[in-house]
Amino acid sequence: MADFVSTPAITQIQQAYPLLSAIHSPADLKKLSLHELEQVATECRKRVIELVSQNGGHFGSSLGVAELTVALHHVYQSPTDRIVWDVGHQAYVHKILTGRMAEMNTNRQYHGLAGFPKRSESFHDAFDTGHASTSISAAAGLAVARDLAGRTEKVVAIIGDGSLTGGMAFEAMNHLGDIKSDVLVILNDNQMAISPNTGGLKNHLVNLPLNKTYNRMRKFIWDSISLLNNEFGDTAKTTVHRIEDGIKAAFTPGAFFEALGFRYFGPIDGHNMEQLVKALREMRSLHHPKLLHVITTKGKGFKPAEDNQPKWHASAGGFDIETGLNLKAAKPSKPRYQEVFGEALVELALKDPTITAITAAMPSGTSLDLFQNAIPSRFYDVGIAEQHAVTFAAGLAIGGFKPVFAIYSTFLQRAYDQVIHDVALQNLHVIFAIDRAGLVGEDGPTHHGAFDLSYLNAVPNLVVMAPGDEQELRNMLYTALYEIKGPVAIRYPRGSGSGAVLHKEFTPIPPGKGRVIREGDSVALLCIGSMVSRAIQTAAKLEAAGLNPLVCDLRFLKPIDTAMIDMAVSRCTHIVTIEENSIIGGFGSSVAGYLNRNHPCVRSISFGLPDAFVTHGSMEDLYREVGLDAETLSEKIVEFSRGMA
Repeated sequence: MADFVSTPAITQIQQAYPLLSAIHSPADLKKLSLHELEQVATECRKRVIELVSQNGGHFGSSLGVAELTVALHHVYQSPTDRIVWDVGHQAYVHKILTGRMAEMNTNRQYHGLAGFPKRSESFHDAFDTGHASTSISAAAGLAVARDLAGRTEKVVAIIGDGSLTGGMAFEAMNHLGDIKSDVLVILNDNQMAISPNTGGLKNHLVNLPLNKTYNRMRKFIWDSISLLNNEFGDTAKTTVHRIEDGIKAAFTPGAFFEALGFRYFGPIDGHNMEQLVKALREMRSLHHPKLLHVITTKGKGFKPAEDNQPKWHASAGGFDIETGLNLKAAKPSKPRYQEVFGEALVELALKDPTITAITAAMPSGTSLDLFQNAIPSRFYDVGIAEQHAVTFAAGLAIGGFKPVFAIYSTFLQRAYDQVIHDVALQNLHVIFAIDRAGLVGEDGPTHHGAFDLSYLNAVPNLVVMAPGDEQELRNMLYTALYEIKGPVAIRYPRGSGSGAVLHKEFTPIPPGKGRVIREGDSVALLCIGSMVSRAIQTAAKLEAAGLNPLVCDLRFLKPIDTAMIDMAVSRCTHIVTIEENSIIGGFGSSVAGYLNRNHPCVRSISFGLPDAFVTHGSMEDLYREVGLDAETLSEKIVEFSRGMA
């Protein structure tokens, strides 16, 4: 990795963080006192606030686990012991403590540190993460590999109560409880995912860190076990354990986890270093599955984040570290695609009582919070449970409603079987609003929506479309709800649109019909979705190079507008496809397949995302890297049109 840090910058860090700057690996934490560990946690929190204020990134979760992370690395022996962070957006303090302090200013920057744990970045990152509910499964695999190899290292999974709403977490716990392998699961309970948690599990995870009755009983029971062990033997000790189990069942969610085969401990205060260190030392001495329930506050130590946790889940940076106020100059902004979608859906749903809205713990990210506020009786947040969300939508459709499931492209991958088996196979009228389709910038490969056109292209009965601007998104949503009877997917990018004029009325789009954006007769640029604006920019450069490009927005992947392809072939000698999706199996593949069958002599070329996982960085950096910037596209197309490619 490139050296981003100058000597003066290192000196400033040492002055601002006297204890933390001396921590080069977790081994340096072993010799510190509890008071010093608390100071390290405070300095870590300060450093995270400073870093995110400058470069942006995930925020509230890292602040909430500062003490827990310091205590973990004080007690456990990373990287020999394996620590797996669920999602990984809360691992900034972990990165600071594992030798990356000086490089953290490059976090999420192009060619800098990743915003999530990454094994290729550090031996202390035990597992690549980015999606929720995976940590316990990964920890189970690491633990069984240890057992089979005859090793003795410890394995820890840290999972939030938001991620615990995902079914995969319970599948893993059910398995671990059966095989009884030594794994510690730390439940980081802050009552939040990105937005406040929903569902029965939230109500079961009772916040009891300061419950005096429970804590007095717990202390009495542990003292009794020690006494009885010395004087009365195993029978009385077993009796007291049963009493303890009864107390847990009455005051805590422990009985639920113990029914899965885990020994439950807690809840404890996740900001009390003494309690954390003591509990983790106890956990390390046990050799079976156990769960430590830790209560934390998301955004701890930064008042704006504590007061508005959903807003401060992540930040784009550029805020004052004292007040949280945005320091960036206000600019007239174009509406974001997700906002256009959310507003349009509310407009339609206020007139149509059969429209329902579904999210998987992303009401604000998908702008379904607008629907939630306007029509709460028809809004459903199912938690981080994408598979359930799709089949739940299928049931709603059979019941006569029009379910709209808004979800990020990268997370719809988790419910692919349900899309095929539960929706498309039955030809049900479910609308998938696929947000963050294409590259997403600094969040990187775990969050890029690089594959949805490819994996949806293969699904029968499914109509797939992508708007080239904001008004097209409004019209496509209307079309999906009222002009098509089966399943529909609408994919649109992250962030602001092109600034298209928005009309109050909705205009239906004939399924499978594209539109001509620019007339031309030399080379045809066939595009879809977010690449419409990029094709227009490229066409201007091609015109300056002496070409007269035809630009067509096909709008639909399925059914594809074959008449428009035929027209392009009749006018132009060269056909170019452009898409912000994997080059394999998507829009370009569909066009190429049609050309091979019907126009085998025409020359064609496809541009899209490479057969590789694209790194993190600014959108323009990434577009240049994958060759989807207008400059690179125009150069390649000129070469192609002149027979040089």
